[in-house]
Amino acid sequence: MTFASNKKQILLIPGPAGAVEVLISSPAEPRAITGIVCHPHPVQGGTMHNKVVYTLSSTMEALGIKTVRFNFRGVQKSEGEFGHGVGELADLEAVLEWVRAQCPNDDIWLAGFSFGAFIAIKGNQICNAQLLVAVAPPVGHPYFNELPQITCPWILVQGEQDEIVDAKTVLEWAEQQVPAPEVIAMPDAGHFFHGQLVVLKERLLSLLPPLVLQ
Repeated sequence: MTFASNKKQILLIPGPAGAVEVLISSPAEPRAITGIVCHPHPVQGGTMHNKVVYTLSSTMEALGIKTVRFNFRGVQKSEGEFGHGVGELADLEAVLEWVRAQCPNDDIWLAGFSFGAFIAIKGNQICNAQLLVAVAPPVGHPYFNELPQITCPWILVQGEQDEIVDAKTVLEWAEQQVPAPEVIAMPDAGHFFHGQLVVLKERLLSLLPPLVLQ
């Protein structure tokens, strides 16, 4: 078992473009759930150490859930070059395969922020995820199309002062989805949730415990 109780570890695992850098964390008394969190756009400075990604991971860990953050290809120690969404989805598939080998009986939760939300949405059917959390998905951007149907329970988080994606467009898109998400709309939050990360964590913790205990 690679996940060590109450410990964080950075590892390199095999991926389709070479090594993938992952950061794994396990609470002291972990549940049979692993959450995988995808980071923002690699070309625009996104990494697994992004503050929103960290907040998503720490929220899950507070509920006893093991977490895996990872760097897409070409970011920090992950090998390869930007794959225009196709390669990054393949990176997520490699991480999923590795998690399945480590924790074959775990439920999988997927989460992502911005570009990472797009990849997590695309990955939700690949792994038959039990939960999806999409934070500020880039609805309206050219690559945000031909998405698979979201088939699991999911949460949409959107800052209403978002300066990168149009909040109204995101919320209207969410209303059209079946199943509909639980929506966390944050009136004072911009795209990067500056000054709002504690509120983001609190809002998520108000929704997630019933899902953990199902």
